[in-house]
Amino acid sequence: MKQNHFLYVLLILLTSCQHSKDTIEKERWEQHAANTEIIRDDFGVPHIYGKTDADAVFGLLYAQCEDDFNRVEHNYIWAIGRLAEIEGEASLYSDLRVRLYMTKKEAIENYNNSPKWLQELCIAFADGINYYLATHPEVTPKLLTHFEPWMPMYFSEGSIGGDIERVSTRKIKAFYQKDTDPTIAVNDGLIRLKDDEPRGSNGFAISGDLTKSGNAMLLINPHTSFFFRGEVHVVSKEGLNAYGAVTWGQFFVYQGFNEKTGWMHTSTGTDIIDEFEETIIKKDGERYYRYGKLLRPIDSTEVTLNYKDTDGLKEKTFMIYRSHHGPITHANDDKWVATALMWSPIKALEQSFTRTKKSNHDEFYTMMDIRTNSSNNTVYADADGTIAYYHGNFIPKRNEKFDYTKPVDGSNPETDWDGLHELEDNIILKNPANGWIQNCNSTPFTSAAENSPKKEDYPVYMSSYPENFRGIHAIPLLEKAENLTLDTLIELAYDTYLPGADMLINGLLDASKYSSVDTPEAREAIKILKTWDFRVSATSVEMTLAQFYLNAYYRSGKIPTMTENRRITPLGRFDYMSNKSKPEERLEVFQAAIEKLTEDFGSWETPWGEFNRYQRNDGDINQEFNDLKPSLPVGMASGSWGALASFGTRFGEDTKRQYGTSGNSFIAVVEFGDQVRAKSLLAGGQSCNANSPHFDDQAQLYADGKFKEVAFYKEDVEKRARKTYHPGEKK
Repeated sequence: MKQNHFLYVLLILLTSCQHSKDTIEKERWEQHAANTEIIRDDFGVPHIYGKTDADAVFGLLYAQCEDDFNRVEHNYIWAIGRLAEIEGEASLYSDLRVRLYMTKKEAIENYNNSPKWLQELCIAFADGINYYLATHPEVTPKLLTHFEPWMPMYFSEGSIGGDIERVSTRKIKAFYQKDTDPTIAVNDGLIRLKDDEPRGSNGFAISGDLTKSGNAMLLINPHTSFFFRGEVHVVSKEGLNAYGAVTWGQFFVYQGFNEKTGWMHTSTGTDIIDEFEETIIKKDGERYYRYGKLLRPIDSTEVTLNYKDTDGLKEKTFMIYRSHHGPITHANDDKWVATALMWSPIKALEQSFTRTKKSNHDEFYTMMDIRTNSSNNTVYADADGTIAYYHGNFIPKRNEKFDYTKPVDGSNPETDWDGLHELEDNIILKNPANGWIQNCNSTPFTSAAENSPKKEDYPVYMSSYPENFRGIHAIPLLEKAENLTLDTLIELAYDTYLPGADMLINGLLDASKYSSVDTPEAREAIKILKTWDFRVSATSVEMTLAQFYLNAYYRSGKIPTMTENRRITPLGRFDYMSNKSKPEERLEVFQAAIEKLTEDFGSWETPWGEFNRYQRNDGDINQEFNDLKPSLPVGMASGSWGALASFGTRFGEDTKRQYGTSGNSFIAVVEFGDQVRAKSLLAGGQSCNANSPHFDDQAQLYADGKFKEVAFYKEDVEKRARKTYHPGEKK
């Protein structure tokens, strides 16, 4: 009886504690909601005004859930390593990859060790989503019915998927589950959508010497999966006033600006991930790894993961391993391989949030000295007229006598990272004399023409990206730039010339001089191409011919994959097709392209906009495209051609047309003066709800490259207000 009485009392206490916890949570919700106002403007952009930063974060997450809860939840299902619970066993190794770098217990420890102000923001993050779910009972989460404040520790840096996406899930499966069914497919672990568009972005910073107003300007042009980020404006009475793009589920503006500073991230070519081959020794039934003359015990932790099966949820338990270099991710023969990358969630969140509140370059530099923005370059401009460029940020210091492009010997202490390079030693550019800075995911050594950093001044691993067509395209435009306004900066960013088409088609035209063209159709098509100015538009037949020619070349298997014992670069592929291949081969491939185009569209004289389309049918993350459903012609092209205004595409399951999936998504041009002024554009619209007027109210603007004015100041926001409410109120 005493034991039963004890259990009864314990149950009462636990129930009371849970009730108290729930009461405290609801009281927080109500206080945040009372302190937070959301104003939706004429394009549905949420302008969130909070009393404190935490109030603003609460309102920001609430507003994100209103616009696309599906993506908010999906991003966290992926980030915290529970994707297999909704997608099945194929995603198990994406989840395991997450836990290799941080278990749930470690995420909670990181949260508990965060500074108080950051904990408050993490609590507000969870409160904003949970309050949305509580006030929208019609919304059914796929998995996460309650969000926790430790979850942002997994998704801290801001990039689409961050560095972890570069760790192979297939290799993880091969190492940790050798006995699994080899026929089971493996999710490649990418959060971004898959297409052939080069991943990256364009960032331009323009000094006042080249603008009509004398104020500095910034182009913010990330190339991401469509609908991956929403457009937001978040304000508090604690100094927060940031506008821009936020990756769904994150509580900071990732690409954007405040009244004084602006920041644009491009994917970096800095080498930030290394593999260390560990020599494993078994001794007395335990595993050790060799480090110099020592044997160190290898860390091991048991992790159990759930996955969906036809019979419901099943589980698998893994023993995961780590050395001081990082988690063991795969094996090379008898060597276990530890993959080292930036994993410092507290500092990364601190840097990501505080970035949005800086007022000048000195403050921005201090923030950059946290050095956790690992996967990005940063292009910067401010109201003082300063423009700057940071190539990378988190850069491990290495012993240059070793080749870190390959796995290094982890048993040799000399291969260890020697901390990080000091910020002042990184590739940084400030106020170059030419008056402009550009980065298009290309080499930093052309970022400011003759004023660019010099390659010989830096370790090789600080920059691995070669030049690309977008960089080649941008430089001559910027060299001629003068008296720029926001509108002429947009024109520059949307310049329609395609340097890749120039190279490829001139190679084809050269081939026609030395080898016979077999068919009348091909001869007529080449005649048209001879007068092309290599500019893309919705009416261009030449662009369609060029794309089908390129597609036919890629399908042919004739392009070498390696050159000089190195993987061929995108520019190298174009060089082969244009210059190194035989003329007969080029004409043979072109003939195949003509036949395919005629087969698909009835005529080789098909305008580009007939083939190249924008379509969004619903709020699903993966769109099912259909040639029979409405779509818009788009006169943009892939960044692989050197298009600055990038439009990456893929085909539907049975489509003849190609449809946009990535590239220009959120774009903004910003001018910093006594007051900040900006124009922006968001692919499609703000809402994922097909019944919302903001599902597609920017689609035609997007196709036309027409930007909307940004409402930044409260009086302008109120003039354009369509709905004003507190979280939880019926709109």
